[in-house]
Parts: sequence; C-alpha cells; structure tokens
Amino acid sequence: MTSPVVRFDRPEPDAFTRPYWDAAARGRLLLRRCRDCGRAHHYPREFCPHCWSEDVAWERASGDATLYTWSVVHRNDLPPFGARVPYVAAVVDLAEGPRMMTEIVDCEESRLAIGMALRVAFRQEDGEEAVPVFRPGDC
Repeated sequence: MTSPVVRFDRPEPDAFTRPYWDAAARGRLLLRRCRDCGRAHHYPREFCPHCWSEDVAWERASGDATLYTWSVVHRNDLPPFGARVPYVAAVVDLAEGPRMMTEIVDCEESRLAIGMALRVAFRQEDGEEAVPVFRPGDC
C-alpha cells in the first residue's frame, strides 16, 4: 500500500474562504473590502488589516494587476513544484490596491518587467481548487 503524496500547493478551504474558492472555480477573483475605511485587502481575512473593523465584505476584483517583483524558481523539491520548474513566483499589485503573491504563466522570462500589465487566469488540476495565476495583459 502506497501512501498518498503530500502536496504543498493545495489550498485548504474552510467555511469562511469557501466563497473565494467557489468564485475562483467560476473564473472570478474576489477580494475583501472594508465598509468602514473603504480599503481592499488580500489575502481574505475576517477583519480589516488597516483599521481592524470587522465590517468587511467580499467584492469581485477586476482581475487586472501590474508586476511588482518576481523570481524564477529553478529548483523546488516539494511536490508538485519540482515538476513545474522553472516557474515564476511573483508579487503583483492588484488594480484595487492590495498586493498578492502568485505565479506568472505564459510569459518568457525575458519579457518580464516591473510594472507590466497582467491579467488573472486560473489553474485547476485534477479536480482541485482553482488557483489564481497571472499572465501578460496582452494575451
């Protein structure tokens, strides 16, 4: 009997984050926005990290972003990343304001540039949760 392979890229949805993952499965990126101070944030939290208000709500993001920084990963021994190398780990500035850690796909390393326009896409493998990734905005 073989034990299941432990993976390090799968989200663990719970009752609070379920709307986020359900929207991702439909090709939509959600953020949380504070109804008191008006600022959006990501990753999803039950309170505003800016003013600590608990009056926050889900909001559909535009899906537009710009590249803030990136690193090309050439070695990662954790499943399933080893099969994906090289890949581009990145931080993007969402149009709504928050920064988000993600992966850049469908773009040659030589084309990457700070400030380049990006558009959200979703990777979904083997019936698992859809995960937001970004590709160049001109694709």
